[in-house]
Amino acid sequence: MSSTIRAAHADRIPAPIYLLAVGAFAIGTEGFMISPLLPRLAQDLSVTIEQAGQLVTAFALAYGISSPILTAATGGLNRRTLLVASMVVFALSNVLAFLAPGYWWLMAARVLLALSAGLFVPGANALAGAIVAPERRGRAIAVVNAGITVALALGVPLGAEIGHGLGWRMTFAAVAALSAIAAVGVYVGVPREIGQGIPTATLRERLSVAARPAVLVTLLSTTLWATGAYTVYTYLSPLVTALTPLRENQIGIVMFAWGIAAAVGVFSGGGLSDRLGPPRVIVPAVTLMGLAFFSLALDAQWLSPAHALWPVMGALMVWAVSHWAFYPAQQARLIQLAGVSVASIVLSLNASFMYIGFSIGAGVGAIALRHGPVGHLGIVAGLLELASVAATLALLVRRRPSARAASAC
Repeated sequence: MSSTIRAAHADRIPAPIYLLAVGAFAIGTEGFMISPLLPRLAQDLSVTIEQAGQLVTAFALAYGISSPILTAATGGLNRRTLLVASMVVFALSNVLAFLAPGYWWLMAARVLLALSAGLFVPGANALAGAIVAPERRGRAIAVVNAGITVALALGVPLGAEIGHGLGWRMTFAAVAALSAIAAVGVYVGVPREIGQGIPTATLRERLSVAARPAVLVTLLSTTLWATGAYTVYTYLSPLVTALTPLRENQIGIVMFAWGIAAAVGVFSGGGLSDRLGPPRVIVPAVTLMGLAFFSLALDAQWLSPAHALWPVMGALMVWAVSHWAFYPAQQARLIQLAGVSVASIVLSLNASFMYIGFSIGAGVGAIALRHGPVGHLGIVAGLLELASVAATLALLVRRRPSARAASAC
């Protein structure tokens, strides 16, 4: 059946792939939308903003650790069946979050959301790559991942508006409905036969790739990059309202601008990486992120809210563009280091290390807020980004002599 689909759609992306992108959109919206809702959520659940931030930590940590394990453990199952099941669980987990009577029920729902999301995203990428011709594989996977990019640009700000207008519970209700639509779409629109016989890397194969020194250092630089970003992103709402005249009900506008800038970063980063090479995108992008974060700390220290609005917004836009310009370049870099034959494994590992960084960042941000003013978030995040740049530069310097020796031979 997969060969039939390939033949019938040799010149275009098959419709089932767009259904997978809808699922990725639902997951991206849920995963990123909680940040602008934290102040209202903390108030309703009678917890501190730092405790509410641990809902982000729980989701990201559960995703980062469980995704490679569950994907390997379910490798023998039909991909289509697994995708439908994981999206159904994702929808039901959103219902549980909507109905959560307290903080710990919501925490449990977030963990279930992470487990199901960590199964769906790599499974959707694998299925997308299996049902098209090899020369269309990259484009098919890009369509699936575009669902997350669109979620950043549209889903997250829309979720913020729904949360501020109707309450944070309604955002989970909306994502539950969207997830149900995605589950039905995959069930009806993706033929059963195309989910059979798709190879999945074992956990041992994943660990063997991660253990390669150059790959491991690069994955650690991903974790540092993600940790710095989520030190600020998790608490973006209280940061913006403290530094500028903007109020909570205006955060949706900020998230919309941030999401558009992030989409620009994704597409420009990939193109620049192809033309200039990944390191020439990675190093400047992460350096700019660090400088943007440091500028937020300076704005908090030296500017009044009335004067800080445009400097803060400018820093947020620079961060968004450079943050997401880094990601496709880092993926290309990892494929260079690990080899095309294990590209799917190393990219899956990169996603796991990224989400682990997100979880650490939410925790680090909570500690920074607990022990200092909100401007300290920028200082901590900036230092983490510089550490990521240092790891990348150290690897480049170390590999340069070996590259010269190889070319001389």
